[in-house]
Amino acid sequence: MKILYSLFTFIIMISNSFNSPAQNNSSKILVAYYSYSGNTKIVAEQIQKGTDGDIFEIQPVESYPEDYQEVVDQAKKEINNNYKPELKTKVKDIEKYDVIFVGSPCWWATIAPPVATFLSSHNLSGKTIIPFMTHEGSRMGHTENDIKTLCPKSKVLNGLPIRGSQVKQAEGDVMKWLEKIGMLKK
Repeated sequence: MKILYSLFTFIIMISNSFNSPAQNNSSKILVAYYSYSGNTKIVAEQIQKGTDGDIFEIQPVESYPEDYQEVVDQAKKEINNNYKPELKTKVKDIEKYDVIFVGSPCWWATIAPPVATFLSSHNLSGKTIIPFMTHEGSRMGHTENDIKTLCPKSKVLNGLPIRGSQVKQAEGDVMKWLEKIGMLKK
């Protein structure tokens, strides 16, 4: 009976290791984000704290207007035209990362154009991409599918949506999510 119990325990342990979508035991992690209002930056910092990864702010050369309606109109036009704005910097050594968390405000149900530029301007083949979005009702939109289109040779996990007005209270939810996907530092 002890042998059966030991065998059963061993099988459960092995199957759990295969069911975990990602592991943070030896992965090199990058948390890359674009933040228009500061909300996505707060979540990015929470993820960085929970994973002990490196952090990188995605910044377009041309800043977006401060007026909300102007940003909404510009974002709609850019997304509809598949426009990818030039970025101030690139990650110089992207090849050293295995896992890349990608954060963005949810604009018109997808990632902000600077994030699309980031994803399409780096070779992310073979990497695990984990999106997180700040929103005010649209949740993830069709972000995961859009990232899969931009990064067809990457593994894209289901992301985490956080309501923008709740980011300061979201750290507990972020840590639970990181634990669930196997990325919480040990």
